[in-house]
Amino acid sequence: MVGATVASVVFNSGNSDISVTQVGTNTSKMTNYNVSISPSLGWFISENTAVGATVNINPASNKVSYEQNGSTFQKDKSNSFNIGLGGFVRHYMGSSISLKPFVQTSVNLGMSNFETDGFYYYATSSPYYKYTYSGKSSGGFFANATISGGFTKMMGENAGLDFYIGYAYSYSKNTFNRTTLYYLTNTSSPSSTASNETTTKFTNNGFLLGVGFQVFLKGKRK
Repeated sequence: MVGATVASVVFNSGNSDISVTQVGTNTSKMTNYNVSISPSLGWFISENTAVGATVNINPASNKVSYEQNGSTFQKDKSNSFNIGLGGFVRHYMGSSISLKPFVQTSVNLGMSNFETDGFYYYATSSPYYKYTYSGKSSGGFFANATISGGFTKMMGENAGLDFYIGYAYSYSKNTFNRTTLYYLTNTSSPSSTASNETTTKFTNNGFLLGVGFQVFLKGKRK
């Protein structure tokens, strides 16, 4: 059985205007994308039970800029990339040809990477100043486990659509190093530098609702 959770590719862009009395009008521009791909490949070890492997690929990017009077005074950009491997066990129940109920459990783990940079120009004090920052994660790790139930609606002899609900648990850990440079107006060298290292750990419990597809390939009979 060859299949995937229906992959999602999301791209957004937009503008917003913020008007503040005695300050002026600010305009923000945002663009971002998020791609999620999870192909799977399984083998039936019995008539109703399949075991297999999955690949998880998830690149994403986000950019936001802020403008006032035609000049950009702040810009923030971030990029992330997650990649991992996993395994699953699926068991089909019943003897219906067109509608096949199933239960499935899966585990996934992998590496994550995150980068960010930007600047902020502060022009409402004297002397004016700006700061720039950049950061990168190291040792990023994620893991998740799910248990779900649903059915495969056969769309022919060898293909079907999956509809399922379930429970998911996830864990992630990341160490992020960030450096910030502070500049006074019209100087090419920073007046001060600050660095910090932050380690974050997240756990999450939740419910999932999904749609996917499967293609069933007939094996050679001995």
